[in-house]
Amino acid sequence: MALQPIGTKSRPDDTCDVWHIDVRNVRPLLREVRDEARFDAVTRIFQLLSDPTRVKLLFALARHELCVCDLAAIVARSRTAVSHQLRFLRDLKLVKYRRSGRMAYYALADRHVRRLVLDGLRHAEED
Repeated sequence: MALQPIGTKSRPDDTCDVWHIDVRNVRPLLREVRDEARFDAVTRIFQLLSDPTRVKLLFALARHELCVCDLAAIVARSRTAVSHQLRFLRDLKLVKYRRSGRMAYYALADRHVRRLVLDGLRHAEED
C-alpha cells in the first residue's frame, strides 16, 4: 500500500492531513472484517436492540428469570406482544426459555448478553 499525498484543500481537524495506511495494523483486520456472516449477526443483534421494549425485556431478564406474564407486566404489553418480542430475541440466541408445567420462564442466554445490556445502559447514563 503506497503513500499518496492529499491535495492542497484545507482538511477538517478530525481527518488525517496525509494519506497513509499502516499495513501492520490494517492487514490482519482486513482478514477479520471479511467474515460477513459474523458481522451480519452482530448487526442483527443491534437492530433488535433498537427497540426499547426489547431492551427493557433484556434488562429485566438481566436481573431475574421471569415468566412471560411477569415480563408483560413489566413492559406494559400483552402476553402475545411480549411472546412475539421474545421469539425475536430467542432466534438470535439472546434469551432462552424453559417450561415448568404450564409456565414458560425466560432467562438471558449467557453472561455476554447481560454485559451488553447493562454496559449499554451504563454508557447511556454517563455524562
